Amino acid sequence: MSSVSSVSSVSELNPVSERWGEWRRATDLEEYFTRWERLGNAGAQTHGEADFIASFEPASVLDAGCGMGRVAIELQRRGVTCDGVDLDDDLLAYARRAAPSVRWLHGDLASVDCGRLYDVVAMPGNVMIFCRLEDRGPIIVNLARHVEHGGVLIAGFQLERSRDALGLVEYDSLCAAAGLQLVERWSTWDRDMFVDGGDYAVSVHRHAGAGRMGASPPNIVSR
Repeated sequence: MSSVSSVSSVSELNPVSERWGEWRRATDLEEYFTRWERLGNAGAQTHGEADFIASFEPASVLDAGCGMGRVAIELQRRGVTCDGVDLDDDLLAYARRAAPSVRWLHGDLASVDCGRLYDVVAMPGNVMIFCRLEDRGPIIVNLARHVEHGGVLIAGFQLERSRDALGLVEYDSLCAAAGLQLVERWSTWDRDMFVDGGDYAVSVHRHAGAGRMGASPPNIVSR
């Protein structure tokens, strides 16, 4: 398999965010692309995000901030119509190479128009802590517009303690401003119970007043 070359400059990466640029400069993309296959071959469970999303039994999913497309590709393999969108076109090159039949969109989550609605819009890869700080609200508003009535927005990200860290109070407030209400929160993609003070959260929001999809039980715990 031939390597996809990365030619992005610092200035081209920083529009995603300064933090994203730092991650990209420190990451060997070819090694990162093959890492998940190596882990799977070694017996590791590498599709927890796809398992979680699929439990809602969606017919359609938008993988927002899809990167190299690992989650979208797995969902498509399971028969779910899945689109992927990302602002980093170098990562999308790997996604296109791996699954040319998936619809891959190059766009900014704060403004992209995918031209349709989805049962699930998912941000499984720390998207909300790698985006520009000023884009947190616009991203949620724009993605909320892409969620079908009764569908859900799912996001998983690290809970950090740094100055600009995104906390759950802020995240829930941004979702509320976009017309979304919290219906589930877990500490892992395997649905381990969430308790305040953890270092990771998987949050599920839906449009206020909309009927819920899927059969997973509500789980919102605070101590």
